[in-house]
Amino acid sequence: MEKVKVWYDPEGDYLEVMFEKKEGYFKETASDQIMEKVDMAGNVIGFSILKVSSLKDHPIEVALAGVK
Repeated sequence: MEKVKVWYDPEGDYLEVMFEKKEGYFKETASDQIMEKVDMAGNVIGFSILKVSSLKDHPIEVALAGVK
């Protein structure tokens, strides 16, 4: 695995975490705030969180597909 890449946009209140730099696409999760990024084989290669500052007092947990 390459280094984990973390990017936060304070203006957009958006956090993105990437485990690998590969071609892929974002797909929905059980949470409206979280999207997972998967490669073309369906392996999770990252995730994003919208309105991340709203999680200060209420952390959320979402199982990402393909992550054990």
